[in-house]
Amino acid sequence: MRNLDLDSLEIFKAVVDFGGVTKAAAQLNRVQSNITTRVKNLEERLGVALFQRQGTRLVPSAEGRLLLVYAEQLLRLSAEAESALKLGTPRGTLRIGTLESTAAARLPPFLSRYHEHFPDVHLDLVTGTTTALISRVHRYDIEAAFISEPFSPADLETQQAFAEELVLIAPPKANHIESARHLHRCTVVAFARGCSYRRILDEWLNACGVSPERVLELSSYHAIVACVAAGSGIASVPRSVLEAMHAQSLVKALPLPPEVGQVHTHLVWRKGYRSVALDALREELRTKQAEPIAAESCA
Repeated sequence: MRNLDLDSLEIFKAVVDFGGVTKAAAQLNRVQSNITTRVKNLEERLGVALFQRQGTRLVPSAEGRLLLVYAEQLLRLSAEAESALKLGTPRGTLRIGTLESTAAARLPPFLSRYHEHFPDVHLDLVTGTTTALISRVHRYDIEAAFISEPFSPADLETQQAFAEELVLIAPPKANHIESARHLHRCTVVAFARGCSYRRILDEWLNACGVSPERVLELSSYHAIVACVAAGSGIASVPRSVLEAMHAQSLVKALPLPPEVGQVHTHLVWRKGYRSVALDALREELRTKQAEPIAAESCA
């Protein structure tokens, strides 16, 4: 079997994007019969039906949706390679995932500098938990992601990005909390399972023999900090997030043991995957880590 050619993938993607052969042919400046023949040849080569008809539109089948993921990746990489070789600079779209905490406290100055150095790269950012982001990297939804320890590096390449200090936050008048045993039967305010920081807090409490009375799951750090400030429970957050939110006066921040509170954020991507824009992002990280510690704005 011959390898899939980019021309056929471009035609296939156009039919998906425009919902039919007629509009795809007009967009690509080709005759309709050529589009139809190329799609049929592609289906015969793969042995699957790539489209289903819904009224007057052609929509991709399950197999077609899977091929579309790969087609978009291959076409983007082809355009990137051509641009990089012609112009010597990264171009195109770089779709990356990130933890909410990293997006709020670490990425704004870092990505601003990246954009200043590589203005022809369009950054597309999505947020999620460590578990969800790893899944999206494996599914080719995103090229790379900023995630936190602990995680399994299976089928991933990693690069250390940022050092974080996790702190326990409690209501501002919670002067009774002096050790983990004072947290027995407390309410934990946290992200849903899949969040690395929640996992760290859960494992620490369990190791200390502490059983929370309940867990209140929220979807943003602003909501978590607000609930803790209102006296609804305790939470674990990066100190950099409190500083970015200017929320240090709203809650009581208590240190966690170093073996619990000192964690690292990593940039991860699929093993063997490369793109010009991603390589440039990784180089920016290396440059940042080589800077003096005093230059760190959220240390």
